[in-house]
Amino acid sequence: MKVYRYITGKDDNAFCHRITKALNDGFDLYGDPTLAFDSELGHIVCGQVITKEVEDVDYSPSLDLSSI
Repeated sequence: MKVYRYITGKDDNAFCHRITKALNDGFDLYGDPTLAFDSELGHIVCGQVITKEVEDVDYSPSLDLSSI
């Protein structure tokens, strides 16, 4: 099964650590990152799609994809 996740967050060290952890957990970057300015909070928000091929798992809408 191929897992898709879209990680978003404030453009800061914590966001970079989340992406770095995902890469070290076997995820691959997919496409270019996105950036948007949140005028209410006053900071830039990043987004990055990551994907991962997972063996021996069948897709189900009840899967917690954040735990894979």
